[in-house]
Amino acid sequence: VQLQASGGGLVQAGGSLRLSCAASGSISSDTVIGWYRQAPGKQRELVAAITSGGGTNHAGSVKGRFTISRDNAKNLVYLQMNNLKPEDTAIYHCKIETGGYDYWGQGTLVTVSS
Repeated sequence: VQLQASGGGLVQAGGSLRLSCAASGSISSDTVIGWYRQAPGKQRELVAAITSGGGTNHAGSVKGRFTISRDNAKNLVYLQMNNLKPEDTAIYHCKIETGGYDYWGQGTLVTVSS
């Protein structure tokens, strides 16, 4: 299983970005895909996750600003990030839980300037 994250970049506070995570390989029909982030000097934290059935969970710090969604047919998961804040600056990773295993993609850097 491989994950490819993309969509990061530099944006001003209040701006928007959409991250994409493309999954490939042997993926079961029952999966959970999540976006995590790690800021310099901080622990990695869950940002949002989505199940195969569309159930979602968003961290309190991003509720109302970020939305996770997925296209099961294309094995794509998106993270729409609106009203970005400088504290959202981090490397964002996607992770898939499938077949009893976790797989991580490489990160994509999001930098929010004030």
